[in-house]
Amino acid sequence: MTPNRSGLNAAPGHYTTVAIALHWLLALVIVSMFVLGVYMTDLPFSPTRLKLYNWHKWAGISFLLLSVLRLVWRATHRPPALSASISNAMPAWQNRAYHATHHLLYALFFAVPLLGWAYSSAAGFPIVWFGQIALPDLLPADKALAELIKPLHKLSALALMGLAALHVAAALKHQWLDRDGLLLRMLPGRR
Repeated sequence: MTPNRSGLNAAPGHYTTVAIALHWLLALVIVSMFVLGVYMTDLPFSPTRLKLYNWHKWAGISFLLLSVLRLVWRATHRPPALSASISNAMPAWQNRAYHATHHLLYALFFAVPLLGWAYSSAAGFPIVWFGQIALPDLLPADKALAELIKPLHKLSALALMGLAALHVAAALKHQWLDRDGLLLRMLPGRR
């Protein structure tokens, strides 16, 4: 194994333990928040709905912080290069799609929670993270502005889920059709 600057090890061609943990943790949070978001919006006004909205906001702020951590980690720890066999076998359009998808995913990692925070602020509902830390409003309360932001939050969340599904489909294609071992780079304990 090759040590990196942090002292955490990664086998050649594999992501570091921290990168793998952040990847799967963010994946779990994305799916959980999306399912919760879809479920809670159809509930009638009730204490349960209010509780779920707070959980969704808390998860969103946590997701935003984890996204910052992941971006910092990626900026300071280069991802492993694709093996020559994978790189040579991948058509140019797939390589461009791979990079474009990753860039869009990172953009949405920030856009979705920031739009949610902006919507909550404009709607006049402050965020108190885990019921303990009052976060500043991103915007002043303005119901008309909130109504403009709300669909943007929803559309960006749908786009994030769509890109995540595309990302999963591509990984499974590499694993089961191409059989090139690309997926193994992001699996824990597969070194």
